[in-house]
Order: sequence, then structure tokens, then C-alpha cells
Amino acid sequence: MKGRKIIVRIKKIRELLLNNGIEAIIVESPINVYYLSGFTGTNATLFITQNTNYLLTDFRYVEQAEKQTTGFQIIRVDDDPYKKIKELSQGIHLIGIEDEHVTWSKYSKMREVLNEKDLAETSEILKNMRKVKDEQEIAAIREAIKITDNAFNTIIEKIKPGTAEEDIAVELEFLLRKSGASGKSFDFIIASGWRSALPHGVATEKRIAKNEFIVLDFGAIYKRYCSDLTRTVFVGEPSAKHVEIYNIVLEAQLAAIDRLKPGMSGKEVDSIARDIIKKKGYGDYFGHGLGHSVGLEIHEEPRLSPREEKIIEPGMIITVEPGIYIPNWGGVRIEDIVLVTKNGVEVLTQAQKQFIIID
Repeated sequence: MKGRKIIVRIKKIRELLLNNGIEAIIVESPINVYYLSGFTGTNATLFITQNTNYLLTDFRYVEQAEKQTTGFQIIRVDDDPYKKIKELSQGIHLIGIEDEHVTWSKYSKMREVLNEKDLAETSEILKNMRKVKDEQEIAAIREAIKITDNAFNTIIEKIKPGTAEEDIAVELEFLLRKSGASGKSFDFIIASGWRSALPHGVATEKRIAKNEFIVLDFGAIYKRYCSDLTRTVFVGEPSAKHVEIYNIVLEAQLAAIDRLKPGMSGKEVDSIARDIIKKKGYGDYFGHGLGHSVGLEIHEEPRLSPREEKIIEPGMIITVEPGIYIPNWGGVRIEDIVLVTKNGVEVLTQAQKQFIIID
């Protein structure tokens, strides 16, 4: 990662900490370590003060840390990093920690070693920092989406009755990796027939049968950033109800995308799609939020849900994915990723979403 990006992020985290009266922060989750330093090793503790940045790691990663980071003092620590942090934090009284990442045992160790310090929750600060993506992040996500789109366009040519859900999942992962992905961004949801009514129906040995929906929800990782795509296709001859459900979901999704803009809360965006589904008589069958942000993690903030009060801002990258799930019958979900602009959104997902029927 370019040093200039890291310098900007370090300046930002210092400002946010200072605004909350916090003098320094300990960061250990791999995602945030990478975001704030560019370091990709599996052992690292960042200690960022208002004046100095430290990266503590063991002997395996000292050379790697020196090559990957800019503006950090690299300190070799082969045992407890908190003892060294205690030495480095002379004159510092309030230290932020990742409260959502720290286990009870780790917190107990911190409390024991840093017994003279006050510890403050800072996970929300870090999540807020990552909400708006910079140009480098957007470019990586665009490429991850392109890889996913191409994989979908290829896989639909290979789906046929008798194919196992698990085989589709394996083939999708192969396609993603063949196109440059470093891995999959989550366990793929490949759910056919009655299982398509399971919003998180991961692939099983079930084989595709005639006259049923197949929900395909999958994503790629490219340069550490995630993509997320859901399409629902049909094998065989759809009934009028199959067509009706698909079109309702598509109408709800397109309406939400069309009206989404900066300044709205996640709750307001969610209601656009939810109201359409309710008016059509299927409100009880749409039980999850409309979407979520995507970045270094597949689920980031803010979200689009009936309870989300956070405001949408330009530069955020968010999924829009309404669904209808009817138990013991089937379900439909359609998901695109959008980039929030000054006046609305740019739809980044390009995979076709007209009702695809496979003979």
C-alpha cells in the first residue's frame, strides 16, 4: 500500500482519537492493522500515539514489516506486546482498544499489564474511518466485482438438472481464482428448490431439479477487498407465481437503487424496497435488511436495515439485496453493489439480472 494513503489514515485516526479525548490506540485485528499500516503478516500489534507509530511483531515478521510500512517504528517483541506498550506509553493515561475484537482473556491481560492506564472503546471509531472508500479501495472493489460478474456469466452455462449445489460452488471458486481473485469473500450460498427460501443456504450435496429456483450468492477477494453478488435463476418451466415473485423483488431492488442518495439514513433506503414488497402482500417473507457496506470485510457499516440510523455518504460502497423467501416453496434474492456519488449511485455490478430461465 502506498505510504501517502497510510499517512492520511494515521492523521485521521489521530484526529478522531483526540476528538474523543483518547491519547493513543492499540490495534491488533488483522483487517485494521492492514488498513492503518499496510502490514499483511499474521502477528502484529500497532500502538499509535499522537506523536509516534509503533508496530510490534515477532522475529518472523520484522523484515516484512520494515518493507511494507512507512512511518512506523518496528519493534521486535517475542512475548507479551503489552509490556512493551507500557514502556512506550509513559505520560499517556487513556488508551483506545478494539472492544469488538478483544477477547476476555486478552482484555484481562491488558488490564493486568497496563494497570495504571484507562482503556476506552474505539471499535466504532475504526469502523467509521473505513466507511468512505478512497480511490484505491474503489478500484480494487471494482475489479473484484468484475471478476464475480464474469464468473456468473460463465456458470449459468454450466447449470443443468442433476448438478449438485456443491459442484456449482466449487466451479465458481475455480472461476474466481482463475480470473485473479485471491480467494472467496464468504462461504457461497447455492440454494435450489425449497432451499432457495433459506437466506443463508450454503451449498449442499442436493442436486438441481426441474422447475425450481436457484439462488447464487458469492463473492471474490481482490487485493484484500471483497465483492458480493446474488442472482436467482430458474431451471425448467416457471409458473406464474415464480415470475410474479421474481418481478416483485426486481421492482423493489430497482426502486431502492434509483432513489438511494447521500443524506438518507439506512432505514429510509430500506423502507423503499420493503414498502413495495409489503404492498404486494409478501412483507412477512422479507426478513433481513436491504443491504450492507462492503470493503476489507464482506459486511461493513453502514447497513441498510429497518433500524439503521447512520447516514449514507458519497464514497460508500453498499449492496442492495431485497428478497422474498416462502418456506417449503422457494425464494428470490437479487443483489447489486453500488457506489454512492454526490447525487445518487453508480451501479458497479454488471451481471445480467433479467429473469434467466435454463431449459
